[in-house]
Parts: sequence; C-alpha cells; structure tokens
Amino acid sequence: MQMQSVSVEQSGAPLAGEVVAVRGAVIDIAFPADSLPPLNTALSIESEEGERIVAEVQAHLNDRTVRALAMQSTSGLPRGGRAYASGQAIAVPVGDAMLGRLIDVMGAPGDKGASLPADVPRRPIHREPPPLSAQDVATEIFSTGIKVIDLLAPLARGGKAAMFGGAGVGKTVLVMELIHAMVEHYKGISVFAGVGERSREGHELLHDMQSSGVLPRTVLVYGQMNEPPGARWRVPLTALTVAEYFRDEQRQNVLLLMDNVFRFVQAGAEVSGLLGRLPSRVGYQPTLATEVAALQERIVSVGGTAITAIEAVYVPADDFTDPAVTTIAAHLDSTVVLSRAMAAEGMYPAIDPIASSSILLDPLVVGAEHVSVATEVRRTIEHYRELQDVISLLGIEELAADDRRIVGRARRLQRFLTQPFTVTEAFTGVAGRSVAVEDTLAGCKAILEGECDTWHEQSLYMVGTLDEARERERDAA
Repeated sequence: MQMQSVSVEQSGAPLAGEVVAVRGAVIDIAFPADSLPPLNTALSIESEEGERIVAEVQAHLNDRTVRALAMQSTSGLPRGGRAYASGQAIAVPVGDAMLGRLIDVMGAPGDKGASLPADVPRRPIHREPPPLSAQDVATEIFSTGIKVIDLLAPLARGGKAAMFGGAGVGKTVLVMELIHAMVEHYKGISVFAGVGERSREGHELLHDMQSSGVLPRTVLVYGQMNEPPGARWRVPLTALTVAEYFRDEQRQNVLLLMDNVFRFVQAGAEVSGLLGRLPSRVGYQPTLATEVAALQERIVSVGGTAITAIEAVYVPADDFTDPAVTTIAAHLDSTVVLSRAMAAEGMYPAIDPIASSSILLDPLVVGAEHVSVATEVRRTIEHYRELQDVISLLGIEELAADDRRIVGRARRLQRFLTQPFTVTEAFTGVAGRSVAVEDTLAGCKAILEGECDTWHEQSLYMVGTLDEARERERDAA
C-alpha cells in the first residue's frame, strides 16, 4: 500500500484536510477555505489500520468541501481522518518494468511477483488526446487470421474495433484469439485491461499467457467485479496510460485489449449515482457520452506508431439499441457483432456476417476483388435468411431452382466461415487454424461460383482453407 501513496505525495508539501463523511466508496473531505484541490486530482487518506486509501476528487460541494471517489475499499475509514491532497492526477508506473506483470488500477503488482523498482517512471492517468493534426489515418489492415473478420469486418492497425454480444456468445474467446494472433504475427506489445471481469477469468488469462509464452510482451491491468466502482471506472485509463508510454516514448506498436467496456460504463453509472447525479436515459449517467469519448479519443496512431484497440462490449439483454452500446459504437472503425442464434447452431466464431461492418471495406483500401467477394457473400447469406420462414413452413423443395442453389451456397459459406481457434484447442482437441486473407477470398469465391455445390456441408465446417475442405470431401467420398 505504501507504493500507492508515493504517486499522491510526490509534489512537495501536500495540502491537509479532514474526512467529514463516508458513504461506501464516496468520501466528503473538508479543506481550509479557498484551498480546494482541483477535480480529478488524487487524495491520500489515512485509515485506522495505518494504511492509505487513494481517492480522486469528483466534485466541489461548497467553498470548503470536496466529494471524492475511493479506489480501494473504505472499510474501517473513520470520520476525522487526515486526507492529503497532492494537486496532481493519480500517476501510475509505466515502461519496461511493467511487461509480464499484473497490476491494479493504482499500478500495484497483483501477481505475487517482485516489487517494482523505485525509479520506475510514472505518468498521470488523465491526459488530453493528441491534436487532430498529429494523428495518423488508420488505413493499414490488421490481419487476424480469422476468416469472417478479415473478409467482412477487417480491422485497422491503429484503429478501434469492438466485439458486441450478449452473455455467453464468445466475446472473451475471440479477444483471447486476437491476442494470440497479435503475438504470433506482429511481435508487438499487448496491454490487457480486465474491466469488471470475474476473478476466475483473470486467473485463467494469466495462466494461459504464462503457458503460451506471450506474458513477457504483455501488461495485464485488472479492476475486477469485487472491487469498488472507482477502481473499475479508472482501470481503462490506467491501461491506456501504459499503452501511450510505449507508443509515444518507446515508439512501439501496441495492441490494447479491453474486456469489457460495458463494465466501464456500468461503473460510471454506479459512480454517478453515488455522487448524487440524476440518471439519464435508461438509468445511465448523464455524462455517458463524455466519459466514453474521453477514453476512446486517446486511442490513436501518432507519428507512425499505433495503438490498436480491440474491445469486448457486453450487450445487455441482447438489446443493440441500448444507449451504452450505441455510444461506444459511434467511436469505432470496425464493428463485429456476435449472434446468439449462430452460437446456438454451433457456428463458431458466432459472428453475424450481415450486422458486422468496417469502414475499411473499401476498394481503395482492401481492393475491388475483396469488396466484391464480401458483398456477394453478404447478399447470398441475406437472401437465405429471407427465405428461412418459407423453408420452415413449406420445405426447401418448394423453392425455385435458383433459390435452392443460393440457399445451398449460403449454408456452405456459413460453414466455411467457421474455424477452430488456438485458444479452444484444449477443450475441443482440434488444432487452431489461422487463414491468410487470400485463402479466405479464394475459398468464398469458389463456393459462390458453384465449385462446392455437390460437396457435403460438413466438409466445410471448422476447417481452415478450402484445400483442407477438399481433402475432407475426398476422404468422405
């Protein structure tokens, strides 16, 4: 705990105040007249056990009292306790010393490893985004090896992409596979922000990274479900500060993964209620758009060095019109939508080919052939969906010959766009596949042109390239 207070007291003689009220994670502190600490600056408060609690100023109640949000549990914190204001934002450790470590919102190690060195550089978690004139346009493709993403919703290096889905449709598995792809192909640095996730998931991710050998190039930042809302609310900013240091001062490309951004919004709503603000639409905080923008606008490429963000977003009750979901979606370059219906059919990854989209699916970026194949794949699957009610009522035999042919190709396309993942190999016993964009395009083109019309649908299910499916078909014949 002592290390956490260093960042609060490093700016000379701190201003002293007194705790006048404690309501869960919210603390009211009185200071001498006309000397209130600024908003979003850190406070260090002494608890009865002699430990220090770090809090952040959120509101000025009057000319003497501030309302602050605690980053740790306030259990045992008495009224009358001393509080020290640094006048500076919370600062967290950054740099090479963080690689391979698991830290909390304040930068304290949570992996039972060695203490961080005393001279580790620190940076404030609140920063303005780089000016628009300094930002690079994200037009370079970030190849994932996942067929359906590379074909229909290509990701941008230095861009922002999100996986939207309800509970249990495969968001975390998809994010884990993308971490694997990043380390395998790009040899970059990964920063993972676990926002409001279960403790079990954090434990599993740490062990998976240790066993796969990717941990030495990764920083894990956690603010889990059992922590106060302040910790969950500020964890993405801590992770982003670590990523910005690698981008700006070490000129390294960074993959920033956040699981789950909805929990960041949810923590903000809890904080807003604790601070006494009136709720807005559907009970969310009135500052929802501002909070999401403050996070997302810092994720940019500067001077040829990129932060590429891949975010998982929980969709409450599968309602894609939820204000949190629509606010996050407004900032993205690529939108990957996971479908519960496809997951129920065993079509993994359960990515909806119609609802998923990307601004990079443009002939000037990916080429005319890629756009043409992607458009034809979408059109074929969409036509099949329109006919599904007719098929379920009357049977496929009642369709016209052209429609029957399109339905057959659409079903084969859906199966070809499934693939086994490296991260699920331990559960399925099937080795993961990574497929180049050219092979994905060639396979889809062959199916659309009728080359696979006589094949068994099962031959195309959970394969990598079309050549693998061809071998399966040959073995089955």
